[in-house]
Amino acid sequence: MQLNKMVVVLAGLAVPGVSFATNGMNMEGYGPISLGMGGASMAYDNGTAAMMNNPATLGLMGEGRRVDLALGYMGPDVTAKAGAATAPSAADAFGGPAFGWVTKSGRLTYGLGMYGQGGMGAEYAADSFMGNGQNLPTRSELGVGRLLFPLAFNVSPDLTIGGSFDFVWAGLDVQMFDQGGGYIESTNGNDFSGKAHATGYAAKIGLVYKVNPQLSAGAAYHSETNLGDLEADGAQYTAGGMTYTGKFKAVDFQWPETYGVGLSYQASDKLLIAADYKRINWGSVMKNFHMTFSSAGMSWDALMPQNWKDQDVWMLGFTYQATDALILRAGINIADNPVPGYYMHPLFPATIKNHYTAGFGYRFSKASSIDFAYSHAPEVTLTNGYGITVSHGQNNAQFIYSYRY
Repeated sequence: MQLNKMVVVLAGLAVPGVSFATNGMNMEGYGPISLGMGGASMAYDNGTAAMMNNPATLGLMGEGRRVDLALGYMGPDVTAKAGAATAPSAADAFGGPAFGWVTKSGRLTYGLGMYGQGGMGAEYAADSFMGNGQNLPTRSELGVGRLLFPLAFNVSPDLTIGGSFDFVWAGLDVQMFDQGGGYIESTNGNDFSGKAHATGYAAKIGLVYKVNPQLSAGAAYHSETNLGDLEADGAQYTAGGMTYTGKFKAVDFQWPETYGVGLSYQASDKLLIAADYKRINWGSVMKNFHMTFSSAGMSWDALMPQNWKDQDVWMLGFTYQATDALILRAGINIADNPVPGYYMHPLFPATIKNHYTAGFGYRFSKASSIDFAYSHAPEVTLTNGYGITVSHGQNNAQFIYSYRY
Protein backbone atom coordinates (compact mmCIF):
# COMPACT_ATOMS: atom_id res chain seq x y z
CA MET A 1 0.00 0.00 0.00
CA GLN A 2 1.23 3.48 -0.88
CA LEU A 3 1.89 5.58 2.21
CA ASN A 4 2.54 9.29 1.57
CA LYS A 5 2.08 12.30 3.76
CA MET A 6 1.27 15.92 3.33
CA VAL A 7 1.62 18.66 5.91
CA VAL A 8 1.23 22.09 4.39
CA VAL A 9 3.18 24.90 5.98
CA LEU A 10 3.42 28.39 4.56
CA ALA A 11 4.85 31.78 5.26
CA GLY A 12 2.04 34.18 4.50
CA LEU A 13 0.19 37.38 4.90
CA ALA A 14 -3.11 38.59 6.21
CA VAL A 15 -3.96 34.98 6.21
CA PRO A 16 -1.32 34.01 8.70
CA GLY A 17 1.71 32.09 7.81
CA VAL A 18 0.82 28.43 8.18
CA SER A 19 -2.06 26.75 6.45
CA PHE A 20 -3.89 23.45 6.75
CA ALA A 21 -6.69 21.80 4.81
CA THR A 22 -10.02 23.53 5.37
CA ASN A 23 -11.99 24.15 2.13
CA GLY A 24 -10.06 21.37 0.42
CA MET A 25 -6.54 22.86 0.49
CA ASN A 26 -7.80 26.45 0.71
CA MET A 27 -8.17 28.42 3.90
CA GLU A 28 -11.76 28.90 5.04
CA GLY A 29 -11.13 32.64 5.31
CA TYR A 30 -8.30 34.96 4.28
CA GLY A 31 -7.72 37.61 6.93
CA PRO A 32 -9.46 37.79 10.33
CA ILE A 33 -12.16 40.19 9.09
CA SER A 34 -13.29 37.67 6.48
CA LEU A 35 -12.64 34.66 8.73
CA GLY A 36 -14.79 36.12 11.51
CA MET A 37 -17.63 36.34 8.95
CA GLY A 38 -17.39 32.74 7.80
CA GLY A 39 -15.01 33.58 4.96
CA ALA A 40 -17.44 35.94 3.17
CA SER A 41 -15.42 38.69 1.47
CA MET A 42 -16.66 39.48 -2.06
CA ALA A 43 -18.59 42.70 -1.55
CA TYR A 44 -17.26 44.76 1.39
CA ASP A 45 -13.98 46.25 2.64
CA ASN A 46 -12.00 43.48 4.39
CA GLY A 47 -8.55 45.05 4.50
CA THR A 48 -5.43 43.96 2.66
CA ALA A 49 -6.65 40.34 2.61
CA ALA A 50 -8.79 41.48 -0.32
CA MET A 51 -5.74 40.65 -2.45
CA MET A 52 -6.49 37.02 -1.76
CA ASN A 53 -10.28 37.35 -1.88
CA ASN A 54 -11.65 39.96 -4.31
CA PRO A 55 -8.98 42.57 -5.14
CA ALA A 56 -11.64 45.02 -6.31
CA THR A 57 -12.73 45.59 -2.70
CA LEU A 58 -9.37 47.25 -2.03
CA GLY A 59 -10.92 50.25 -3.78
CA LEU A 60 -13.49 50.57 -0.98
CA MET A 61 -10.88 51.77 1.53
CA GLY A 62 -10.43 55.43 2.37
CA GLU A 63 -7.77 57.69 0.93
CA GLY A 64 -4.26 56.98 2.25
CA ARG A 65 -2.18 53.94 3.17
CA ARG A 66 -2.76 50.84 5.25
CA VAL A 67 -0.33 48.23 6.55
CA ASP A 68 -1.39 44.94 8.21
CA LEU A 69 0.87 42.85 10.45
CA ALA A 70 -0.55 39.45 11.32
CA LEU A 71 -0.09 36.27 13.32
CA GLY A 72 -1.95 33.02 12.89
CA TYR A 73 -2.49 29.70 14.65
CA MET A 74 -3.59 26.48 12.96
CA GLY A 75 -4.67 23.56 15.15
CA PRO A 76 -5.54 20.45 13.09
CA ASP A 77 -6.51 17.28 14.95
CA VAL A 78 -6.06 14.18 12.75
CA THR A 79 -6.12 10.52 13.78
CA ALA A 80 -5.84 7.44 11.55
CA LYS A 81 -7.14 4.00 12.55
CA ALA A 82 -6.73 0.54 11.04
CA GLY A 83 -8.55 -2.08 13.06
CA ALA A 84 -7.29 -1.76 16.65
CA ALA A 85 -4.25 0.28 15.63
CA THR A 86 -4.46 4.04 16.16
CA ALA A 87 -2.05 6.69 14.89
CA PRO A 88 -2.57 10.31 15.97
CA SER A 89 -0.98 12.92 13.74
CA ALA A 90 1.86 14.93 15.28
CA ALA A 91 1.12 17.84 12.94
CA ASP A 92 -1.26 19.53 15.36
CA ALA A 93 -0.05 23.12 15.92
CA PHE A 94 1.38 25.67 13.54
CA GLY A 95 1.89 29.42 13.64
CA GLY A 96 3.39 32.18 11.57
CA PRO A 97 3.54 35.89 10.73
CA ALA A 98 1.92 37.80 7.88
CA PHE A 99 1.82 41.30 6.41
CA GLY A 100 0.22 43.47 3.72
CA TRP A 101 0.40 47.03 2.42
CA VAL A 102 -1.90 49.10 0.17
CA THR A 103 -2.17 52.75 -0.94
CA LYS A 104 -5.24 54.56 -2.26
CA SER A 105 -4.68 57.76 -4.23
CA GLY A 106 -7.73 59.19 -5.94
CA ARG A 107 -9.42 56.46 -7.95
CA LEU A 108 -6.42 54.13 -7.90
CA THR A 109 -5.50 51.61 -5.20
CA TYR A 110 -2.36 49.48 -5.37
CA GLY A 111 -0.17 47.48 -3.03
CA LEU A 112 1.91 44.45 -2.22
CA GLY A 113 1.13 41.28 -0.31
CA MET A 114 2.61 37.93 0.62
CA TYR A 115 0.13 35.20 1.54
CA GLY A 116 0.07 31.54 2.46
CA GLN A 117 -2.37 29.89 0.06
CA GLY A 118 -3.52 26.86 2.07
CA GLY A 119 -2.86 23.17 2.41
CA MET A 120 -3.42 19.91 4.25
CA GLY A 121 -1.67 16.98 5.83
CA ALA A 122 -0.77 14.80 8.76
CA GLU A 123 2.34 13.39 10.40
CA TYR A 124 2.37 9.92 11.90
CA ALA A 125 5.05 8.36 14.11
CA ALA A 126 7.54 5.95 12.56
CA ASP A 127 6.53 3.25 15.05
CA SER A 128 2.82 3.55 14.20
CA PHE A 129 1.09 1.32 11.64
CA MET A 130 1.74 4.11 9.13
CA GLY A 131 5.45 3.27 9.41
CA ASN A 132 4.74 0.14 7.34
CA GLY A 133 6.50 -2.09 9.91
CA GLN A 134 9.90 -0.57 9.06
CA ASN A 135 10.06 2.13 11.76
CA LEU A 136 10.50 4.88 9.19
CA PRO A 137 8.70 8.26 9.10
CA THR A 138 6.07 8.85 6.44
CA ARG A 139 5.86 12.58 5.97
CA SER A 140 5.78 15.48 3.58
CA GLU A 141 5.47 19.24 3.79
CA LEU A 142 3.83 20.92 0.81
CA GLY A 143 3.92 24.71 0.89
CA VAL A 144 2.37 27.11 -1.64
CA GLY A 145 2.79 30.85 -1.26
CA ARG A 146 2.00 33.99 -3.22
CA LEU A 147 3.61 37.38 -3.68
CA LEU A 148 0.78 39.56 -4.96
CA PHE A 149 0.71 42.85 -6.83
CA PRO A 150 -2.91 44.11 -6.71
CA LEU A 151 -4.49 47.04 -8.49
CA ALA A 152 -8.03 48.44 -8.11
CA PHE A 153 -9.75 51.31 -9.93
CA ASN A 154 -12.93 53.20 -9.01
CA VAL A 155 -14.64 53.42 -12.40
CA SER A 156 -17.49 55.39 -10.82
CA PRO A 157 -18.78 56.04 -7.30
CA ASP A 158 -20.70 52.76 -7.60
CA LEU A 159 -18.38 50.48 -9.62
CA THR A 160 -14.86 49.31 -8.76
CA ILE A 161 -12.80 46.82 -10.73
CA GLY A 162 -9.58 45.17 -9.66
CA GLY A 163 -7.08 42.42 -10.19
CA SER A 164 -3.73 41.08 -9.13
CA PHE A 165 -0.72 39.41 -10.64
CA ASP A 166 0.59 36.68 -8.33
CA PHE A 167 4.08 35.24 -8.25
CA VAL A 168 3.56 31.71 -6.91
CA TRP A 169 6.08 29.37 -5.32
CA ALA A 170 5.73 25.85 -4.00
CA GLY A 171 7.95 23.58 -1.90
CA LEU A 172 7.65 19.92 -0.97
CA ASP A 173 9.35 17.54 1.43
CA VAL A 174 8.38 13.88 1.20
CA GLN A 175 9.17 10.63 3.02
CA MET A 176 6.87 7.79 1.99
CA PHE A 177 6.47 4.16 1.03
CA ASP A 178 5.25 3.17 -2.39
CA GLN A 179 2.90 0.28 -3.17
CA GLY A 180 5.82 -2.13 -3.61
CA GLY A 181 7.39 -1.30 -0.24
CA GLY A 182 10.06 1.00 -1.62
CA TYR A 183 10.81 4.21 0.30
CA ILE A 184 11.31 7.66 -1.19
CA GLU A 185 12.97 10.43 0.83
CA SER A 186 13.39 14.02 -0.33
CA THR A 187 13.45 16.41 2.62
CA ASN A 188 15.32 19.34 4.11
CA GLY A 189 13.37 19.35 7.39
CA ASN A 190 12.44 23.04 7.11
CA ASP A 191 8.84 23.82 8.16
CA PHE A 192 8.64 26.81 5.81
CA SER A 193 10.26 25.53 2.63
CA GLY A 194 10.62 22.21 0.86
CA LYS A 195 13.57 20.45 -0.73
CA ALA A 196 11.63 20.10 -3.98
CA HIS A 197 10.50 23.47 -5.26
CA ALA A 198 8.98 25.31 -8.21
CA THR A 199 7.82 28.80 -9.13
CA GLY A 200 5.16 30.15 -11.45
CA TYR A 201 2.36 32.65 -11.68
CA ALA A 202 -1.39 33.19 -11.46
CA ALA A 203 -3.85 36.08 -11.66
CA LYS A 204 -7.14 37.35 -10.22
CA ILE A 205 -9.81 39.72 -11.49
CA GLY A 206 -12.84 41.07 -9.68
CA LEU A 207 -15.45 43.77 -9.36
CA VAL A 208 -17.74 45.24 -6.73
CA TYR A 209 -20.88 47.25 -7.49
CA LYS A 210 -22.98 49.38 -5.15
CA VAL A 211 -26.56 48.55 -6.13
CA ASN A 212 -27.94 51.12 -3.69
CA PRO A 213 -26.69 52.73 -0.45
CA GLN A 214 -27.41 49.53 1.51
CA LEU A 215 -26.66 46.72 -0.97
CA SER A 216 -23.39 45.84 -2.75
CA ALA A 217 -22.56 42.91 -5.03
CA GLY A 218 -19.13 41.48 -5.83
CA ALA A 219 -17.53 38.78 -7.95
CA ALA A 220 -14.02 37.45 -8.48
CA TYR A 221 -12.18 34.91 -10.61
CA HIS A 222 -8.87 33.28 -9.63
CA SER A 223 -6.95 31.56 -12.43
CA GLU A 224 -5.34 28.14 -12.15
CA THR A 225 -1.64 28.43 -11.32
CA ASN A 226 1.11 27.85 -13.85
CA LEU A 227 3.83 26.12 -11.81
CA GLY A 228 6.76 24.07 -13.02
CA ASP A 229 7.37 20.55 -11.69
CA LEU A 230 8.60 20.53 -8.10
CA GLU A 231 12.17 19.19 -8.37
CA ALA A 232 14.91 18.24 -5.90
CA ASP A 233 18.38 16.83 -6.40
CA GLY A 234 19.93 14.57 -3.75
CA ALA A 235 16.75 12.58 -3.09
CA GLN A 236 17.02 8.92 -2.08
CA TYR A 237 15.00 5.86 -3.02
CA THR A 238 15.45 2.56 -1.15
CA ALA A 239 14.19 -0.78 -2.44
CA GLY A 240 15.44 -4.40 -2.31
CA GLY A 241 18.18 -3.51 0.14
CA MET A 242 19.66 -0.88 -2.22
CA THR A 243 19.62 2.90 -1.81
CA TYR A 244 19.88 5.19 -4.85
CA THR A 245 20.52 8.93 -4.95
CA GLY A 246 19.00 11.05 -7.68
CA LYS A 247 16.32 13.57 -8.70
CA PHE A 248 12.80 13.67 -7.28
CA LYS A 249 9.87 15.37 -9.02
CA ALA A 250 6.26 16.13 -8.17
CA VAL A 251 4.83 16.41 -11.66
CA ASP A 252 2.38 19.16 -12.66
CA PHE A 253 1.08 20.10 -9.23
CA GLN A 254 -1.21 23.12 -9.61
CA TRP A 255 -3.65 25.18 -7.58
CA PRO A 256 -7.17 25.22 -9.11
CA GLU A 257 -9.17 28.02 -10.65
CA THR A 258 -11.79 29.49 -8.34
CA TYR A 259 -14.70 31.82 -8.85
CA GLY A 260 -17.01 33.46 -6.35
CA VAL A 261 -19.89 35.88 -6.03
CA GLY A 262 -21.29 37.66 -3.00
CA LEU A 263 -23.54 40.29 -1.50
CA SER A 264 -23.23 42.64 1.45
CA TYR A 265 -26.23 44.38 2.99
CA GLN A 266 -26.10 47.23 5.49
CA ALA A 267 -29.23 46.26 7.38
CA SER A 268 -28.85 49.15 9.85
CA ASP A 269 -26.25 51.64 11.03
CA LYS A 270 -24.79 48.86 13.19
CA LEU A 271 -25.51 45.60 11.36
CA LEU A 272 -23.81 44.37 8.16
CA ILE A 273 -24.75 41.01 6.59
CA ALA A 274 -22.55 39.33 3.97
CA ALA A 275 -23.16 36.15 1.96
CA ASP A 276 -20.84 34.52 -0.61
CA TYR A 277 -20.76 31.48 -2.85
CA LYS A 278 -17.46 30.02 -4.09
CA ARG A 279 -16.70 27.24 -6.56
CA ILE A 280 -13.25 25.60 -6.31
CA ASN A 281 -12.40 23.42 -9.32
CA TRP A 282 -10.31 20.76 -7.59
CA GLY A 283 -11.33 18.10 -10.13
CA SER A 284 -9.10 19.55 -12.87
CA VAL A 285 -5.89 19.59 -10.79
CA MET A 286 -6.33 16.79 -8.22
CA LYS A 287 -7.09 13.79 -10.40
CA ASN A 288 -3.72 12.26 -9.49
CA PHE A 289 -0.68 13.08 -7.39
CA HIS A 290 2.26 12.16 -9.61
CA MET A 291 5.83 11.65 -8.36
CA THR A 292 8.98 10.40 -10.10
CA PHE A 293 12.58 9.56 -9.14
CA SER A 294 15.51 9.02 -11.47
CA SER A 295 19.17 8.13 -10.95
CA ALA A 296 21.97 6.42 -12.84
CA GLY A 297 20.90 3.06 -11.43
CA MET A 298 17.09 3.11 -11.57
CA SER A 299 13.90 5.10 -12.06
CA TRP A 300 10.64 5.21 -10.10
CA ASP A 301 7.22 6.51 -11.06
CA ALA A 302 4.26 6.70 -8.66
CA LEU A 303 0.78 7.86 -9.62
CA MET A 304 -1.47 8.22 -6.58
CA PRO A 305 -5.14 8.53 -7.66
CA GLN A 306 -7.04 11.37 -5.96
CA ASN A 307 -10.12 11.94 -8.13
CA TRP A 308 -11.19 14.99 -6.15
CA LYS A 309 -14.52 16.60 -6.91
CA ASP A 310 -15.14 20.29 -7.51
CA GLN A 311 -16.20 21.96 -4.28
CA ASP A 312 -19.09 24.30 -3.46
CA VAL A 313 -18.61 26.63 -0.48
CA TRP A 314 -21.37 28.79 1.05
CA MET A 315 -20.46 31.58 3.48
CA LEU A 316 -22.65 33.76 5.68
CA GLY A 317 -21.40 36.41 8.08
CA PHE A 318 -22.56 39.22 10.35
CA THR A 319 -20.81 42.33 11.65
CA TYR A 320 -22.27 44.33 14.53
CA GLN A 321 -20.92 47.74 15.57
CA ALA A 322 -21.25 47.34 19.33
CA THR A 323 -19.59 50.68 20.16
CA ASP A 324 -17.70 53.34 18.25
CA ALA A 325 -14.53 51.29 18.83
CA LEU A 326 -15.73 47.68 19.03
CA ILE A 327 -16.99 45.49 16.17
CA LEU A 328 -18.32 41.97 16.74
CA ARG A 329 -18.40 39.29 14.01
CA ALA A 330 -19.86 35.82 13.54
CA GLY A 331 -20.28 33.49 10.61
CA ILE A 332 -20.63 30.03 9.14
CA ASN A 333 -18.82 28.32 6.28
CA ILE A 334 -20.62 25.34 4.72
CA ALA A 335 -18.86 23.14 2.17
CA ASP A 336 -18.97 19.66 0.72
CA ASN A 337 -16.01 17.30 1.04
CA PRO A 338 -14.06 17.18 -2.25
CA VAL A 339 -12.18 13.95 -1.41
CA PRO A 340 -13.86 10.66 -2.42
CA GLY A 341 -13.81 8.21 0.46
CA TYR A 342 -12.31 5.34 -1.53
CA TYR A 343 -9.24 7.38 -2.57
CA MET A 344 -8.73 9.34 0.65
CA HIS A 345 -5.17 8.87 1.91
CA PRO A 346 -4.56 9.19 5.68
CA LEU A 347 -1.66 11.53 4.90
CA PHE A 348 -3.79 13.68 2.59
CA PRO A 349 -7.03 14.12 4.60
CA ALA A 350 -8.58 17.30 3.17
CA THR A 351 -12.01 16.20 4.35
CA ILE A 352 -13.21 19.13 6.47
CA LYS A 353 -16.71 20.32 5.60
CA ASN A 354 -18.07 23.09 7.84
CA HIS A 355 -16.66 25.88 9.99
CA TYR A 356 -18.21 28.07 12.68
CA THR A 357 -16.45 31.37 13.18
CA ALA A 358 -16.44 34.41 15.46
CA GLY A 359 -14.27 37.47 15.89
CA PHE A 360 -13.96 41.10 16.80
CA GLY A 361 -12.27 44.31 15.76
CA TYR A 362 -11.17 47.15 18.03
CA ARG A 363 -10.24 50.65 16.86
CA PHE A 364 -7.77 52.41 19.14
CA SER A 365 -7.73 55.54 16.98
CA LYS A 366 -8.28 56.61 13.39
CA ALA A 367 -4.84 55.21 12.65
CA SER A 368 -4.60 51.91 14.51
CA SER A 369 -6.82 48.89 15.10
CA ILE A 370 -6.73 45.15 15.75
CA ASP A 371 -8.84 42.28 14.42
CA PHE A 372 -9.09 38.72 15.73
CA ALA A 373 -11.01 35.68 14.51
CA TYR A 374 -11.51 32.09 15.67
CA SER A 375 -12.72 29.17 13.57
CA HIS A 376 -13.92 25.74 14.69
CA ALA A 377 -14.32 22.87 12.22
CA PRO A 378 -16.20 19.87 13.63
CA GLU A 379 -14.62 16.46 13.15
CA VAL A 380 -15.22 14.63 9.87
CA THR A 381 -14.62 10.87 9.68
CA LEU A 382 -13.98 9.00 6.44
CA THR A 383 -12.89 5.44 5.58
CA ASN A 384 -10.87 4.68 2.45
CA GLY A 385 -10.68 1.66 0.17
CA TYR A 386 -7.98 0.04 2.33
CA GLY A 387 -10.19 0.15 5.43
CA ILE A 388 -8.22 2.99 7.07
CA THR A 389 -10.43 5.48 8.89
CA VAL A 390 -9.30 9.08 9.38
CA SER A 391 -10.94 11.64 11.66
CA HIS A 392 -10.11 15.30 11.14
CA GLY A 393 -11.17 18.45 13.02
CA GLN A 394 -9.64 21.90 13.50
CA ASN A 395 -9.40 24.97 15.71
CA ASN A 396 -7.80 27.98 14.00
CA ALA A 397 -7.24 31.65 14.78
CA GLN A 398 -5.95 34.81 13.09
CA PHE A 399 -4.86 38.19 14.45
CA ILE A 400 -3.93 41.43 12.67
CA TYR A 401 -2.70 44.83 13.77
CA SER A 402 -3.53 47.53 11.20
CA TYR A 403 -2.05 50.99 10.85
CA ARG A 404 -3.36 53.71 8.54
CA TYR A 405 -1.37 56.76 7.55
